Amino acid sequence: MTQTNIDALLERVCALEAQNEVRKTIARYMALCDVPCAPLERESLAALFTEDAVWEGIGTQYAQKFGRLRGRAAIVEMLQRYLPPSPHFATNVHFLTSEQIEVQGDCAKGRWIMLQASGYVDAKAELIAARLEIDFTPSAREESQAWLIRHFRTERLFDAPWQVNPRKETHA
Repeated sequence: MTQTNIDALLERVCALEAQNEVRKTIARYMALCDVPCAPLERESLAALFTEDAVWEGIGTQYAQKFGRLRGRAAIVEMLQRYLPPSPHFATNVHFLTSEQIEVQGDCAKGRWIMLQASGYVDAKAELIAARLEIDFTPSAREESQAWLIRHFRTERLFDAPWQVNPRKETHA
């Protein structure tokens, strides 16, 4: 095995590890946005973003609804308006599909289709599909392998009414 082959393999391993870390970051983001949610100790939405991150809604529906936010604090403040203890969602679950993750050096770009099943405190409910395009960068902390969200873009594709049925107890 030549040094060129070894270097190529190391580069591929690094890219695969980066993709895995990107998956972990977006999975934690979605889990922390689910309602009800039982966050793990010392986990927060803020820890998933760079200090100067951008979060924006794009397209006709989300550009007006969300606009463009800059900075970790502004992003987390906006997201918290939808999460407990705020009375917005009775239930909220996110599903990701159609994943594409590209890694080039210290930049990664992820694309997903997100399905969000939401039940609101006013008893209404809907399914929402959105296209996500997210840029990631490695954490600046030396001890961390985490990749952080640098630019989050979401575009609503469609929505449909949905019925939330209360959990039925079954007895065996």
